[in-house]
Amino acid sequence: MGPHKKHDNSVVDFKCSKKEKKKRKEIKLLKALKKANIGETSKIDGSETVSQTPQEVHEISTLSIAVPGSILENAQSPELRTYLAGQIARAAGIFKIDEMIIFIGNIVDIKKREDLDEDGKPIRHSCMQPSICWSVKSPGFTSPSSTKDEFLFREGITTNLPTKPGHGSVVNCGLLKDVIVDRNLEPGLRVTVKLTPHEGSKKKCGIIVPPSLPRAETGTYWGYTVRIAQSLGAVFSQAPYPNGYDLTIGTSERGNNIDNIPKRGLPEHHHAIVVFGGLQGLEAALENDEVLTVDDPVLLFDHYLNTCPEQGSRTIRTEEAILISLAELRKKFNPKFNNTRETMV
Repeated sequence: MGPHKKHDNSVVDFKCSKKEKKKRKEIKLLKALKKANIGETSKIDGSETVSQTPQEVHEISTLSIAVPGSILENAQSPELRTYLAGQIARAAGIFKIDEMIIFIGNIVDIKKREDLDEDGKPIRHSCMQPSICWSVKSPGFTSPSSTKDEFLFREGITTNLPTKPGHGSVVNCGLLKDVIVDRNLEPGLRVTVKLTPHEGSKKKCGIIVPPSLPRAETGTYWGYTVRIAQSLGAVFSQAPYPNGYDLTIGTSERGNNIDNIPKRGLPEHHHAIVVFGGLQGLEAALENDEVLTVDDPVLLFDHYLNTCPEQGSRTIRTEEAILISLAELRKKFNPKFNNTRETMV
């Protein structure tokens, strides 16, 4: 009997020590969670607690640029066209452009194209698949772009990989693992994804958000949208903002000297746009517009500026004018909202 009693006591002691050890682990885990202030899902004693800290969404002031599609016609090879488009895209990224508008400003160029799309609009061959294929074949002509791996937002392409019913789609965001999002979408769509941390899960999850949310929520520049306008007038009439652009600027060698505008001397703006002309200038684009009734581009803009006074060359290429103008205007702009909380690398 004695030995059996001793054995029973050891079993009881073992069970007690195991329970105490488990309890100590739970207390330690609770302290760690409180210290880290983790707002995620945690399970303790069978109960589930969900805590999410909402991000503040800020208003931002936007900057758009409009360039004529005819500038690519002057490039005499696919290589030069790709390089030219890359230069303009790079300038847009450097100066944090929110919207780029490509407008058709030369009616002669339109008549040279006999092909029409399904809406009866002229097809711009320089924007068609061969040019796209060439840019893919020649990555050396374009500049790379990247974001931090740990950043909360990503751009991605929806895939056709299967998921469980009600579990959304799988998106390739360029990470080591694909991301499962909250919506069922058809394959091949470009989407903006906000990653949602899931502690202890091997899968990456996220939600589909508007492309404007990363900058509005974090202040990080997130690239620009591209819009096609069939005329100079459509640049303004089809603006994506409810009240249009509240600051319009035209650039021309016949404009007013930009040096006469003091630092931060332009009117306060919410949505500003800068319009560039082609080889023949904005005057030719205005003359070929069938809707606009004004005959002087000065009347079309709030400010009509010469951004490179006393230039040494007879003409300035559009891609050069974009860099020069945005660099000069950067010191003159007076945005209504501050967009400089964070910059993209």
